[in-house]
Amino acid sequence: MQDIEILGNIQKGIEFVKKIENKKFVFSLVISYTATCEIPGITVAGANPDLLKFTAAADAEFLHYGYCKSIDAIPMTPDGKPTPALLTKTALEAASIPSFVVNAGSKIVPKLPCLEIGLEPGKNIAQEPGLDQDSVRKAVEYGRIVGRSLGSSTDCLIIGESIPGGTTTALAVMTGFGVEAAVSSSMPENPLMLKKQTVQTALKRLDSKDPFDVISQLGDPMIPTVAGILGTASESTNVILAGGTQMAAVIAFAKHIGFNETNTALGTTSYIINDKTANLVELIKQISDIPILVAKLKLGESQISGLRSYSEGFVKEGAGAGGASIACMLKTGIGSEKLLLLTEREYNRVTSQ
Repeated sequence: MQDIEILGNIQKGIEFVKKIENKKFVFSLVISYTATCEIPGITVAGANPDLLKFTAAADAEFLHYGYCKSIDAIPMTPDGKPTPALLTKTALEAASIPSFVVNAGSKIVPKLPCLEIGLEPGKNIAQEPGLDQDSVRKAVEYGRIVGRSLGSSTDCLIIGESIPGGTTTALAVMTGFGVEAAVSSSMPENPLMLKKQTVQTALKRLDSKDPFDVISQLGDPMIPTVAGILGTASESTNVILAGGTQMAAVIAFAKHIGFNETNTALGTTSYIINDKTANLVELIKQISDIPILVAKLKLGESQISGLRSYSEGFVKEGAGAGGASIACMLKTGIGSEKLLLLTEREYNRVTSQ
């Protein structure tokens, strides 16, 4: 597929693509929350700070209904930059890929059926531990149950995430595991200094090398939940971790609790790979030998400025957009140009409501 680039371990990537091309896919969106996102200037997710708590639930609702029930409109910046869930929904519908929502501590519970992990939202890591030890263990245990069920039902499970502020907790977790990391941002001017200051403050509390302590002090509920899902799903099927640096943090933790690397790939967008302030390919190489599949989307050619903004450094990825796009291409043979047309149609439908 000319619209999918393989990076990292290229040979493994080629073999992985062969295993899943024209096969059956299932998509899961893990929604969560970390109060770290409330630090002023750390994220652009949500149209304003008051809406941040609705972002993940609204993404989940939009995937299933085509509109949101918890808020009046889909998550979008005031100047029209839409949630990446728009890309995800377009790809999943084009390829008739079923999707499930896993609630791993979202501040707002979405108004739809979802697999409930039963976790509290994550706390602000600059002030206190992100979550307690019992919650980390519960997230892994329940995640493993979910992964066993979803993994047994498909040839490839795609796992996406929606958690505002998640790149900061991801940076903290990887730093806690000794990984040299720079992370992406939903903004062109990546507030890396602010993220690093937050991480350094949180690291002062960490006095243990225990992986569960690292997640408890520095993480968010999404990371251990997805690591648990990955652990069991990858034993029975192929798994695409759909995202950027948050999924790198998942892999860093999953290395400690176990997963099948042969059956795992990272799926993301070219906008994450092109982010000069981050180092996703090098980052993954430090952690694991899994391949990176990159959806070479053509949003930069769009007539719609809100979609073009993705190629200009805004948003870039989220809600599993890259992985869903890759799955759509591999299942149907649809290319980036057709996906762009479908995405524009969906954007116009949403904004005309």
